[in-house]
This record gives sequence, C-alpha cells and structure tokens, in this order.
Amino acid sequence: MATRPGPLTEWPWQWMGGYKYLVLAPVAMHTAHRLATKGWGDFDPAYTFMLPTLLLRMIHNQIWISLSRYQTARRKHLIVDRSLDFEQVDRERDDQIILNGLLFYLGYAIIPNFRLMPVWRTNGALITILLHMGPVEFLYYWFHRALHHHFLYSRYHSHWFHRALHHHFLYSRYHSHHHASIVTEPITYDAVIHPFAEHLAYFLLFSISILPPIFMGCGSVLAGVLYITYIDFMNNMGHCNFELMPKWMFQTFPPLKYLIYTPSFHSLHHTQFRTNYSLFMPFYDYIYNTMDSSSDELYERSLKGTEETPDIVHLTHMTSLKSTYHLRIGITSISSKPCNDSVWYMWMLWPVAWLSMAEQLNGSGELFAKKYPRLRVRLIDGSGLATAVVLNSIPFGTKQVFLCGSNSKVTRATAIALCQRGVQVILNQEKEYGMLKSRVPESRAIYLKFSNDETPQFPLKKARKDCTYLSNPAMKIPETMQNVHTCENWLPRRVMSAWRIAGILHALEGWEMHECGDDMMNIEKTWSAAIKHGFKLLTKPCSLNSGTDL
Repeated sequence: MATRPGPLTEWPWQWMGGYKYLVLAPVAMHTAHRLATKGWGDFDPAYTFMLPTLLLRMIHNQIWISLSRYQTARRKHLIVDRSLDFEQVDRERDDQIILNGLLFYLGYAIIPNFRLMPVWRTNGALITILLHMGPVEFLYYWFHRALHHHFLYSRYHSHWFHRALHHHFLYSRYHSHHHASIVTEPITYDAVIHPFAEHLAYFLLFSISILPPIFMGCGSVLAGVLYITYIDFMNNMGHCNFELMPKWMFQTFPPLKYLIYTPSFHSLHHTQFRTNYSLFMPFYDYIYNTMDSSSDELYERSLKGTEETPDIVHLTHMTSLKSTYHLRIGITSISSKPCNDSVWYMWMLWPVAWLSMAEQLNGSGELFAKKYPRLRVRLIDGSGLATAVVLNSIPFGTKQVFLCGSNSKVTRATAIALCQRGVQVILNQEKEYGMLKSRVPESRAIYLKFSNDETPQFPLKKARKDCTYLSNPAMKIPETMQNVHTCENWLPRRVMSAWRIAGILHALEGWEMHECGDDMMNIEKTWSAAIKHGFKLLTKPCSLNSGTDL
C-alpha cells in the first residue's frame, strides 16, 4: 500500500480475492451468446482476438516470472542481491490485465471503428511506432518524474502543475506503492503494484499510440496486439532482476542504447529512485541529465556475472497434486499460501504430479551417489531430522504408539528409537512387524508388538480432544532467514519440512557424509544442530517417559 493512500488507490474488485476474474464473466457470456445465436460469421477480427489476447498476456507474464525465479536461483547474472518476502508477493498481482480487458471491450462497444479494423495494416503500425517514440515516451518521462516529485520547473511547464506536486503529494499517495519493491520481479510492474488511479493514467497514456490510427481508419488488430505484447515484454524484462541484453547488440549498433533500456538500467531506478525515469527508451534521461552514472558499470558487471557453487541442492518430488503448484518457479499467488482445500485448477497438472510421485525413484539418491563417488555436493534426504522431529513431537508421558503405513526409513528409525526408550510400538501389518523385529535390539524387542486388533480409523473423520494431531515433520524457521516466499503444500508460512531443513543444516555444519539410501545421520546430532541454528518445533519438545497412551 502507498505511504498515504490517495483516492482510487485500491482496485474496485480487490474485495473479491481469487474470484476477481468473474469481473470478465459478462464479456465471456456475451461472446458465448453471440456464438450461439449468430455463429462464427458474426465475429470480426477485433472481437475474436480480445479474450485470447488476455489469456496469452497471462501466460506471457507467467513465463517471465518462472524465468526470473530460475535465474535468481542460478544467481549468475543477478542484479540486486536482496531477498524477497511474503509481503511483496501479496502486493504483486495481475489486476491490470483484467482492467485492460474491460476497457478494450468498452472501447469496442462505443467506437465503431474498432469493428471495422482489418487484421493488419502497415501504415497504421508505423504510426503506432512513431507515436510511442514521440509523445508517449516524452509524456511518460515527465509524468514519472512528477510521481517522484523531482520535477524541474521550467518555462515549458505550467506553474499550477508544479505546485500540485509539493510535499511529495503524488509519490506518497500513489507511486510509493510501486517502489515498495526494491527487488523487482516481472510482476512488479503489474497492476496492484501501481495503484488503480495510476494505472488508469498509464492506460490513457498508451492509448495515444493505439487510438489515433483507429480513428484515422488505418488501425489494425495485429498492430494493437503486437504493441501490447511489446509493452508487456519490455516491462517484464525491465523488472526481471537479471541481465540478459547481449553486449554485441550495442556494439553492432551503438545508437541502440538510446532506444532500448536494460534490466540493470531500470533496476537502478528502483534502488536509487531519482534517476533513470524513462519508459523503455532512455534518450530522455540522456537529454535531461537524469541517467544514473553507474548504469553502464552495473550493466557490465551484471552481464559478466559470477559463478557460484551452491551449498545445498534440495531434490524432491511432489507429495500430492497440490504440491505441484507450490514450486518456487510456479504461480506466485498460489505458491505463497498454504493449500488446504481442493481447487478447480488441480486437474491441470495431474500427469506431471503422478509421474513425480513414483516411489523409490533413483533408490532415494543412493544410485546417484554410487555412480559419482567423487561428487562434491552431498545428497541429503533428511530422514535423520525427520525422525528427530517425530520423536520430539510425541506428547510427554506417552507409553504406547501405534504405527501404520508403509515401512519407510523414518518409520523404522522412529520405531527403533521408541523401543530403545521403553515405549511400546504396535503394528497391525505382519510384514512390517517382521522387518522391524530383526532390527530392534533383542533386549528391547519386548516393546515391539504385532496386533490385528489395533485398527484405528484412518483417515480420521472426527478429532478427539484427548489426542494430539500433527502434520508431516516440520519446524519453524528462524526470523533471520531470508528469501522465503513460498509455502510447502499445506504448511503455514515460514514453516519448512524437516527434510528440507536437514539439507540447510548439512551445509551450515559442514558435514561430509551423504544421507540417502539406507544411510541416516545421527538423530540427536541433527536435532541439536537444528535447535542451535534457531529452528523451532511446531509443538513443545517432549521427553518420552512413562505415562499415558497415545
């Protein structure tokens, strides 16, 4: 939110949350009605392209977001090395595409020339290009400076406009919301990052390039679509936070540096605030001497980049269909929130999720470790810490535990540890009981019990007040831990699974062994390391002495 929100800061459909796309329902219904009553012959090119263009814009933006987050993790050409957080993710959404769709539909309804546009006209496209290079870039430059209140009064600018900008009026009420994101992402340029009133001004500004050719009778559908795609492409590139513009382009054609900006050029505007105001063509920053003096140096340094060897690599597979949407490079508005309920888009990626959940993939990493014995990166499955979290999550005084499910490494380690501590472990599957019995020390085998009578109801249909219910092994991360902006499946924010934390501990402690296959880290050692580095159990730690049943 802006420092001091002004009128029309919030978007009209902000209260609708995830249902905001229903705002476009009348457009979709009208399209369906026209198709049902008049058939495809009634559709002109402008109307035909309208909804598909909105969908393609969303896909285009998502590709840039995924690419940006991939490059951020790779880090070689990173521009601003600072962390993202959940607050920034919550601010950044795609409302401007909805607004554009409504305004385009309104323009189609009230401007007859929209319905007369052909698919392509070269002269109209050239006019659009010239209008963008001329008035659009010029007006944006001065409007942008006005938003920052770094406006220089001169004989070219009226006195009343200058007075309106006193006390950072526009910046504090509108543009400060956009600049709350120091580390930019492709979606940073989007609507909610620009308040509603500010984005209306931008729409009017860009319409200078679109409307005149239409009124002149030389506009075309494809020219409009390509111009909007150009705006999205340049905005996404300028906010992607990694340098990708090749140097040979500027060496081959030196004037190009006045006609196209680079991600590092616009990044300086978000870190320095008072420089690099241009839209996409920096020549007005050169003319009015507002280009940051470090622009070329930052470009060279970011393009060259630095190679970094990762301390840890977290290899995982999907645990459910929902987890597919919680990938770091995925849809930010979904991955930043715990997934508790079934949603309509769940079916879209089920083939990928099903394949990724294949059991015993690569021998839990053991086959890979044997194939590359000199591997410098250690493979960690986190089973040692997961076992420690399970053991310390069992309520104080527990004397009996029922284990069910597949006989995993964590299950075996948990059962053995409980038996060694004098806690009775009950299993209702004879095969698992036989496998575990051979592993439990003979002196503690009396605590391992097989019983067909123990058949509790799983999954549970009703919670009991005298029972403790926990999710998968997880811990709260330290407050000092940065760059955490996605959730893991149903886990709350800033809570990580024990398997993922184990890899971090492995790097922090400098441990050299692999933890994969049948190998497991010492349970007490990993637990002590987790507590030392500030990770906290979701429930109070407990000791396993005699007491009540679980």
